[in-house]
Formats: sequence, C-alpha cells, structure tokens
Amino acid sequence: MAIFKMYAPFFDLGNWAHVLTSGKDWIIILTLILMECLLSVDNAVVLAAQTQVLPTKAEKEKSLLYGLWGAYLFRFIVIGIGTYLIHFWEIKLAGSIYLFYLAFKFFYDQRHPKQAAERKKEKEEHEAAHHKGKKKKKHVLSLFWRTVISIESMDIVFSIDSVLAALAVSSNPVVVLIGGMIGILCMRGVAEIIIKLMDIIPELQPMAYLLIAIIALKLLLALPPLHFELPNTVFAIIVFTILILTILFHFWRVKRHGRKHI
Repeated sequence: MAIFKMYAPFFDLGNWAHVLTSGKDWIIILTLILMECLLSVDNAVVLAAQTQVLPTKAEKEKSLLYGLWGAYLFRFIVIGIGTYLIHFWEIKLAGSIYLFYLAFKFFYDQRHPKQAAERKKEKEEHEAAHHKGKKKKKHVLSLFWRTVISIESMDIVFSIDSVLAALAVSSNPVVVLIGGMIGILCMRGVAEIIIKLMDIIPELQPMAYLLIAIIALKLLLALPPLHFELPNTVFAIIVFTILILTILFHFWRVKRHGRKHI
C-alpha cells in the first residue's frame, strides 16, 4: 500500500490538470529545466562519448534514444521514492549536507585546479584500466546492448543529484517529473549549444553550483526547529535574478577587461 501512496500523485488527473494550468508551477518547471541543463551538460557529453564505440551513426542515435527512455523510467521510479523519503528530516539533513558538499567541491576545485586535474587523471586511468580488463572477458550481450546498459548506468548516477535538488525545490512529483523530463530532452538535444553558451559565458557554471548551495540552505532551513519553507515562487525569482545578474556581470567583465582576460 505504501508503494501505491508514493506513486498515486502521478496518476491523479486532477494533479496533472492543476500543474499544467498553473502559472506558478510552470515557473518552477522552467527553473528545474534551467538547472537540469546547466548541471547536466557535462553528463550529456560523457553519454555521447560512450556511443562512439558503436560502428554506425544509426546505432549511436538508437542507443541514445533507448538511454533517453531508460532515463525517463528511472526518473519516474526515483522521484516517487524520493517524494516519500524527503518528508523525513534525517533525509533532508543528509540531502542538504550532500548538496553543500557538491557546491564546496566545485569551488574548491576551482581554487585548486592542479589537485583537481590530478584527481581527474587518476580517475580516468582507473576507468581505462577497468575498461581494458573488461575487454579480455567474453561478452554475452552485443556491443550495442552493452553500450545501452552503460548509458543507463551513467544516467542513474548522474540523475541522483538532479532529482535530489529538484525535490528540494518542489514537493509535487508531477512538477519534478515534467521539469526533469523536459530538462533531459533539452540537455540531450541541445548539449552542443549549451556547451558553446557556457564557453561564451563561463560564469554560468559557478552560478549553477551557487544555486546548489542555495538549495542546500533551503533544505536546511526547513528542518526543525526552524521549519522555514521558502515559497517556490520566491525561489524561482531568486534563480532567474541570479541568472540575469550573472549574464550582466559577464558582459561587464568583457567590456572592462576585454575577452583575452576573461
């Protein structure tokens, strides 16, 4: 019965109608789409790179399509579970600490690029050695299906952060699901455009992790004894205000210092 309660909001037509006709909910959905695109663009590049082992363009596109539907299914499952778990203050506390860790790690790596590069190199060497060891084994599945499974596995790992952050923004699973699904589609479809945009405005990446820190604070303030709930509309206004200020700040830097110093 607990499982039915977790997923009941997904099958409530009244809930869907309310979300689809609510201006406030669409503001939150747009916020979630923006966050999904900014936080997951690197993941899209990794997923696309995984398909390069396939011999034909048709197989590459097909594997990403299968991965997309798998990502949607996983989002549906994990959002239902997360909506239930997020009501426990211990989970909120753990989620807040984890999101603070993500933000801290990003800004720490920005301040210590050599250490970050060394860790990345060690990780890549470890993965390369692991991949080389797997090549020696006989595979039951074809290369195509191994690639699809690999994409699904990466999707699961990558989406944990996004789902946790989204549930901290909205407790309505339909809002989170719509925002996540559209965000995944946009991220996969326009990854190259987003990458170019982030190359033009590099401040967008630290902005995304600043938002993660704000979401972590939002979760922390909701814990007892404070029980302070930041309204979703206010949060959306904060997000888009920070986005506009980030873009204005970038062009101010370009104008003042010139492109070569950015």
